[in-house]
Amino acid sequence: MANKFYITTAIPYVNAAPHVGHALEFVQADTIARVHRLLGDNTRLLSGGDENALKNVQAAEKAGIPLQQFIDTNSTLFKELAIKLHVQFDVFQKGSDKEHHYKASQKLWELCKHDIYKKSYEGLYCVGCEQYYTKDELNEQGECFEHPGKKLELVKEENYFFKLSSYQKQIIDLVTSDTLRIVPETRKNEVLAFLKQPLQDISISRSNERAKNWGVPVPDDDSQRMYVWFDALNIYQSGVGFGWDDEQYKTWWPADVHVIGKGITRFHAVYWPAFLLSAGLSLPKTILVHGYFTVDGQKMSKTVGNIVDPNMLINTYGAESLRYYFLRELPTFADGDFSERRFKELYNADLANGLGNLVSRVAKLSGSIQYTQSPVSYNDVYIEEYKRALEEFRLHDCLGYVWEKIKICDKLINDKEPWKLSEEERKPVLTDAVSQILVIATLLQPFLPETAETIRTQFQEKTITPTSPLFPRIV
Repeated sequence: MANKFYITTAIPYVNAAPHVGHALEFVQADTIARVHRLLGDNTRLLSGGDENALKNVQAAEKAGIPLQQFIDTNSTLFKELAIKLHVQFDVFQKGSDKEHHYKASQKLWELCKHDIYKKSYEGLYCVGCEQYYTKDELNEQGECFEHPGKKLELVKEENYFFKLSSYQKQIIDLVTSDTLRIVPETRKNEVLAFLKQPLQDISISRSNERAKNWGVPVPDDDSQRMYVWFDALNIYQSGVGFGWDDEQYKTWWPADVHVIGKGITRFHAVYWPAFLLSAGLSLPKTILVHGYFTVDGQKMSKTVGNIVDPNMLINTYGAESLRYYFLRELPTFADGDFSERRFKELYNADLANGLGNLVSRVAKLSGSIQYTQSPVSYNDVYIEEYKRALEEFRLHDCLGYVWEKIKICDKLINDKEPWKLSEEERKPVLTDAVSQILVIATLLQPFLPETAETIRTQFQEKTITPTSPLFPRIV
């Protein structure tokens, strides 16, 4: 029986069109999912739309567009971006889905009810993060670190609170023992450092007035809506049957990997496990935390306004080259500065002059040579160095390993100089090169799926014919 593998992206806010940071996370999660599909695992990749946030309400009001129409339009943009990037989502769960998601979130609330109480509260609220902050959690200007330059709101109202403090020791033990694995180690240490301070109970509802009557209604209280993080995190469950299809839920939950950006680590590594522990539900196994794209050293965000449009890059350079840039240039766990200049450099050096040139040379040199190639499966090439890098989510190192193989194959051609040989002498050299290229293409399947398929189709033929360049040089 095949193993189960369930992976999720973070659930993006849909208050604006997607930016290149969303594209990065989509591609990272898709690559990991593709690895498991190729290995024969029963795999599901989920994303969705975080549609119940106050910031969505405010953005729709500002645009003068009816709220449901506004979020439907923007959620569609995220789904369309995934398709353009060759990302295969199995599930895209909308937060405004009353039939499945509302039902699931109200069930989670009921299961946590013994840890929920109501009280009045006053605090500083960041709409960008959808979170209350204490003064000592803010920068010198009294602003949130994630959204500098944005003034916090002083909010006073009566809400429901969750007894987060009850789960502090249990979460520390789970994180310390890697039962709840946080990757990389630096993010794990940050979570443990946060957990050294006494945990405060958190507000998990908003008044209808402030929520503008939008979001999941709190069970048995018509005056309140669920706090967006309580319902948004539950998309990971509602998208696989929680509360509406027990058989599907038992098949897929718990998640094997949540792929998230570093700015929302606390929600996933502290709040989410606490909700699940309270509800008596299984916890996700791994939280994979990636870095941010920066522009001029600043976090890319809708709030700051330094957005890079991934659609423009796809339309100009193609989806596969953008996937390569994301997965090779940005180490999985680190920040990386995005620049079109660097994009072009990497494209020309690695894709046009590297992989593309090798494929083109060997195809042209093959001429009328007849080959007999054995099919190469992903399991055949899933060997130690590459496998270890994938298991540790070092996607950039996997591609580094593949490009070393490209260099080895290039060296074979340069050393043997098959263009100087007779066809009979040339055949064993090129047979070796073709075999190496098929291994390279197979290794590339999770990373550059369309490119890999094109190469494998071309080089598994008995007679290899030249085609147009895979990656024409950018001038």
